[in-house]
Amino acid sequence: MDVTGCLELWGGVGRWSALVRATSRRELAEAVSAGAVVRDSRGRYALPTAGEALRRAHAMSAVLSHQSAAAHWGWEQKDTPATIAVTVPRSRRLRMIPKDVSVHWADLAPDDVDRAGVTSRSRTLVDCLRTLPFDAGLAIADSALRNGDCAEFTLQRLARAVRGRGAGTVRRVTSCATALAANPFESVLRALCLDAGLDVEPQVAIYREDGPQREFLGRPDLVDRGRRLIFEADSYEYHGGQHEFRRDCRRYNGFQLVPFRCFRMPWLDTIREQHRVTDVLVQLVNPAPVPLTFLVAA
Repeated sequence: MDVTGCLELWGGVGRWSALVRATSRRELAEAVSAGAVVRDSRGRYALPTAGEALRRAHAMSAVLSHQSAAAHWGWEQKDTPATIAVTVPRSRRLRMIPKDVSVHWADLAPDDVDRAGVTSRSRTLVDCLRTLPFDAGLAIADSALRNGDCAEFTLQRLARAVRGRGAGTVRRVTSCATALAANPFESVLRALCLDAGLDVEPQVAIYREDGPQREFLGRPDLVDRGRRLIFEADSYEYHGGQHEFRRDCRRYNGFQLVPFRCFRMPWLDTIREQHRVTDVLVQLVNPAPVPLTFLVAA
């Protein structure tokens, strides 16, 4: 196998010693000279197509971890990480840490690190759920389940083994995670609902009984059956066209007739200005009389 073939097998990055052992010094030098392989730092080589975050971690002799590792595994997240997260041994001292790199110190076991130099799927999940807020962690756990990279019983097993800081958050996220959430937007909205005390379920099918006939009304994003509440994560991407608008109006009218009360939560409020959503959810859990004033046109 040639140098580029080795690097492709290893996730795009590799050490000089491993590459020379698998090929030869001459082949490695020729690959670098031809531009097929780039030297990131002393003893560290990568394919030009390797992910920037992975290459940065590799150049630091560090392991890509936390949210950066979650992105590497293809898991959707609430936010794009502002920095590259890496993990180094506890005993290591770094002379300089770039501003766009977040360093975590931990002694990783061999099973915690994938061959490509990124934390394993299991370790990545534990790191993210332990350190992130509930809503962000739930978005990652849902995505891992949705992508088939982790089973629910595996999540539960990981949670039982976690000890120390953040263990409670890990167990809470794993108990709530589901593959039914369509995207991080829905996961974050569900987290806000759960925080407010609502008992919501994702993608519940609702039918209208009309004698012997059953009319399918839809499968809302979130449903609180006991309170007969529906929550929709609305964005222009899926609801902005004329056809989509008419379809949604029909769905919501049908839900109201069953009856369910429907609440549409926009992306900006759910992700960036969460207090606007939380204020509504809290009032649904603890309703208070609202004084009304009716104005009659002259």
